[in-house]
Amino acid sequence: MEAKAIVRFLMISPRKARLVADEVRGFSYPEAIDFLNSMSQKAAPLMLKLIRSARANVHQSNEKIKDQGLYVKKLYVDSGPVLKRWRPQSKGRAAPVLKKTSHITVVLGTEE
Repeated sequence: MEAKAIVRFLMISPRKARLVADEVRGFSYPEAIDFLNSMSQKAAPLMLKLIRSARANVHQSNEKIKDQGLYVKKLYVDSGPVLKRWRPQSKGRAAPVLKKTSHITVVLGTEE
């Protein structure tokens, strides 16, 4: 049994989000929750919320599945659209500021 949760247009760089995703991928659900609670990166609470949403999707389809039987089967971060802004510089110039966004997908599976 699998359940998926997706968050789109998240205001965090995909590169920074992938650092957290690489650490959590493959963990069981309780281990992933504990690990994300102890991390200090900006992406950690965002992924924590997403993994809890995927767990709710699992329990929506089948309430008999225990949290100990779940694990993070897939967790990947794709880049979203880039917001292009301009910052004033000296001598009348302007420098671009690229605000990157992410799409994060998590798939929880059951250990069989």
